[in-house]
Amino acid sequence: MEREQNFKLIKPIRKYPLIGWREWVGLPALGIEKIKAKIDTGARTSALHAFALHPFTENNQNKIRFDIHPLQHNTEHLITCVANVVDKRLVTDSGGHDEERYVIQTPITIAGQTWSIEITLTERENMLFRMLLGRSALRKRFIVNPARSFLTTKAQQK
Repeated sequence: MEREQNFKLIKPIRKYPLIGWREWVGLPALGIEKIKAKIDTGARTSALHAFALHPFTENNQNKIRFDIHPLQHNTEHLITCVANVVDKRLVTDSGGHDEERYVIQTPITIAGQTWSIEITLTERENMLFRMLLGRSALRKRFIVNPARSFLTTKAQQK
């Protein structure tokens, strides 16, 4: 009881906008208007569900063509994307499995902000979220409230 009386609640300074543990984001350069992303501060790099990956070279630039089902539980809506490959990396997933993945760099839009992030491409068909937004993309941009969802969408509707 004594400790409770001496405890002071300090409100954090809101230097950055607040987002929830899941948000709608856009990947405009890939033609993806909206995709539900899990905000995953435990993951360093962002990941995007992609399949039918076809790497190729055009004008001495490594590129990749891939397909995506951007909406959960909807395999009829298909988008074919093309992006520059910036790297190929060994990534350890949450289950401890290593996978070599293509890495692309593309603009992302969330909460009215647009900036460029790195995204790894991986098969996530059986995963609940088509995209994970990792901490590298979030750094010095947002505060994450793990108890809330879709805060940026609700803010846009006001």
